[in-house]
Amino acid sequence: MKLGDHYQNILFSYLIEPIDSTDKDVGDRFTFKQLVGVFQCYISKRISLHSASTGYSPNNDALIADATKCLSMLYKMNEEGRYISYTDFYNSTINEHIDIKEDFPNYKDKKGFSFCDYPFTLSPSIKADVIKVESVFQMRHELQDAFFRALFQGVNSPYLVLEIHRDNIIADTLTQLEEKSIHDLKKQLRVQFLGEEGVDEGGVQKEFFQLIVRELFDPKYGMFSFNEESRLCWFTSNPSPDEINIREYKLVGLLLGLAVYNSVILDLHFPLALYKKLMNVDTTLADLRQLDPSLGKGLERLLYFNGNVELEYDRFFQVDIELHGHIFTYDLKQRGQEYPLTDESKEEFVELYTQFILDKSVRKQFEAFQEGFQLVCQDSAIKIFRPEEVEQLICGSSDLDFEALELSTVYDGGWTKESKIIKYFWEIVHSFTYEEKKKLLFFATGSDRAPIGGLSKLQFVIAKNGGDSDRLPTSHTCYNVLLLCEYSSKEKLKERLMTSISNAEGFGMI
Repeated sequence: MKLGDHYQNILFSYLIEPIDSTDKDVGDRFTFKQLVGVFQCYISKRISLHSASTGYSPNNDALIADATKCLSMLYKMNEEGRYISYTDFYNSTINEHIDIKEDFPNYKDKKGFSFCDYPFTLSPSIKADVIKVESVFQMRHELQDAFFRALFQGVNSPYLVLEIHRDNIIADTLTQLEEKSIHDLKKQLRVQFLGEEGVDEGGVQKEFFQLIVRELFDPKYGMFSFNEESRLCWFTSNPSPDEINIREYKLVGLLLGLAVYNSVILDLHFPLALYKKLMNVDTTLADLRQLDPSLGKGLERLLYFNGNVELEYDRFFQVDIELHGHIFTYDLKQRGQEYPLTDESKEEFVELYTQFILDKSVRKQFEAFQEGFQLVCQDSAIKIFRPEEVEQLICGSSDLDFEALELSTVYDGGWTKESKIIKYFWEIVHSFTYEEKKKLLFFATGSDRAPIGGLSKLQFVIAKNGGDSDRLPTSHTCYNVLLLCEYSSKEKLKERLMTSISNAEGFGMI
């Protein structure tokens, strides 16, 4: 018998109802967590027990499928009741044993059981791997297609090639991307800075994204406003942006989509609200408070104010917005000037104010941004991510665990983890400040942030670059390779390394 959603909720509500608890809320949470734990434990133990069996796959195990479907019911309830953290639904055993090359085709073709249909069980790093597998498959398809078209239609580049002048990066990028078809955008990106040598194997595109993001978010363009308190950016409030602005917002969204598709981490500082809107999740006052703490706290104080609201606040259902040095007044609802803020209407006022800032005042800008993003990501596996995970996917993590990086580093050219220089290197690096570690990471990889899943996922390589020398350390940012000479002393290694990482701006690396 198959229960509908309504009856599933009734059943699980009954199961988590505390038998005897003086605090029903605490009882609900505790009982709910226990119930989730029962299914998680069953799934983990069953997979662990059978994983050594020849030919065993969790995807073909009906009992695993049934237990996962039960977890799905609980997950839906948790999204409404917020009993526990969504991260409690991640299952480490599933993440260790999932075969993405088997699971993902099931998901795409809707054949058989797939954990991607129950993405709450998958960690962000596994979901990032799913995105990579999908992107590589699509790139190969476009590559083959380009070769076949070239046979019948003449020259057809197998790559998405952008030829950019450094001093005209936004205009060049906008013009060239607008000329590309959807098929072109799904090709692997190759960037060429005109007048410069070098083949883009990944490092040039990292620098390209870094430069264009910095340019687009520069205050001189006025596309985004920066909140000094939260250190976060948001679309500049303008209910009537011009056509040029709309094109540029679409470009920013497209660049985000291309970064996801090409596995490039961006240095962005948006609030969670942006990623919620991208994933069509409603925003709340908590999101406004993250973006603008003072405004958010002020609206919260209004909600809990016990005095005479109309007398104390003396305002109507209107909001003032500063744009280009002028103050403009907008109604929060039709004929807002006729509706005073009162104790009875304060909840409506706060809700409309929140939605004005996060939605109404920036709707055209965001819709253009979302349109650009969806040109690349609309039908992709991005839909299996939560908004919090999309943020991690695009921006990486600022948590730099260099102990984990050391454990996962690979050595080449004669170095081993026991080499004297390598031991010196890690002693020096572990003594670095956080800012110095960011500089080293940027110098070696082209980004100062960790990928989703942490630095252990970086695939970092340290290669030997000859004997003792006065040459500075260099790097192949395309492949996350750091090249070190066999310096004669720890002091010399540190001096040479510090010189390199302190002058790593631009694509001065190999």
